[in-house]
Amino acid sequence: MTGADSFSLIHEDAQAIDDCWNRIGIHGDKSCPLLGEHIHCRNCAVYGAAATRLLDRYALQQEDRGQIAVELQSDVKTRSLLMFRLGEEWLALATRSLVEVAPLQAIHSLPHQRSRALLGVANVRGALVACLSLADLLGLDSASSVTPGARVTPRMLIIAAQGGPVMVPVDEVDGIHAIDERLLDAASRSGSHASARFTRGVLSFKGRSLRWLDEEQLLSAVSRSLT
Repeated sequence: MTGADSFSLIHEDAQAIDDCWNRIGIHGDKSCPLLGEHIHCRNCAVYGAAATRLLDRYALQQEDRGQIAVELQSDVKTRSLLMFRLGEEWLALATRSLVEVAPLQAIHSLPHQRSRALLGVANVRGALVACLSLADLLGLDSASSVTPGARVTPRMLIIAAQGGPVMVPVDEVDGIHAIDERLLDAASRSGSHASARFTRGVLSFKGRSLRWLDEEQLLSAVSRSLT
């Protein structure tokens, strides 16, 4: 699934769900008669119902692994990975699962969460997108200590899950790097990652121990968290 395909799903959701918050609510002309009572659209039952409908759509989405792009294996010498940090741990995810690295967004919690990993929803270009805690899915301690004076900018990763794009907050993004597949093959065979959840291997990168995530297992767990 390409970035364009993933965001077409977002906009299909936006067209199907009446985004009154963008027309007459807090992000529109503020003419909604309920706005005075609720102060902000996120406190309104209409907004909550739209978020619930979005999550229902994830639950009803048929599994279609064919929509997840698969890299061509012939004559490939390197693999493109996004390096990022959660808490104290550095992780890598195949860029074929990535739609976009976005600035940090406000996450609006839902009154009846469906899973512990579900943080709530965020507004992405006028459409509601589910937000998940990747730290929770991976069983990581999200506490982070940053070196004083270091310039660290938290980001949101938008990833292409089977039911549509989802967002996950991360503490830092290093960038996208091409890694020699021989190093990745060696890391996956080492067995040092046997007890690590959704992990294909552990390798050394820039003096760090880097955990290479199994995107298929991870995306499957993401989909289960939304159903």
